[in-house]
Amino acid sequence: MTLSQVIEALLFSAQKPLTAPELRDAVTSAGENGELVPNEFARVKEAEIAGALEQLKVDYTLSPRGFQLVEKADGWQMVSHPDCARWVRQLFPGPKPARLSPPALETLAIIAYRQPITRADVEAVRGVTVEGVLQNLMERGLVKIGGRAELPGRPLLYETTQFFMEHFGLRNLDELPNAEELRTRYLPVATRPTPVARVPDAGPESTTPATVTSED
Repeated sequence: MTLSQVIEALLFSAQKPLTAPELRDAVTSAGENGELVPNEFARVKEAEIAGALEQLKVDYTLSPRGFQLVEKADGWQMVSHPDCARWVRQLFPGPKPARLSPPALETLAIIAYRQPITRADVEAVRGVTVEGVLQNLMERGLVKIGGRAELPGRPLLYETTQFFMEHFGLRNLDELPNAEELRTRYLPVATRPTPVARVPDAGPESTTPATVTSED
């Protein structure tokens, strides 16, 4: 039995992505309950786990298989190969999710590259209102509210979700195409309200009576 085989079995059995530390804990803790067979991987290090994962990924890529090993934002997971999608879908009958419209994709891209961002700033880039599009993206679980901006009126800030990362196969936002360039490129922003200068209080009106002079 090799370390790669053990990791392969763990990934195959898991119902969720597993990180290298989680895999190491599972590998090293086997045999702690008084099992007779010693655990030859009881002292394996996390670096060895990471190396085995990378090797498995290469092996699956080089040999034709119906599945592949991918690293997601929350760990490693075995998934079916995209080329097999139309056959795999036969096991999960139901309505096919509608594709995102071009306006939705454009709005999602703006949020992904400039998050967290207000709705007004998204609309400044697109030139149209995006309230309905934003609601659609939130219902699909691709965008969420991330807080409020330190601006007059405290507008909501929008950002992408963990599901967005998984859906597009990203480990982090730096893996977005041309991330560094597009994050620094100038984009229009919404007009910020100009603070109104406060007029100093003049205080109560003077009650000193005016001096009246009489003509002689």
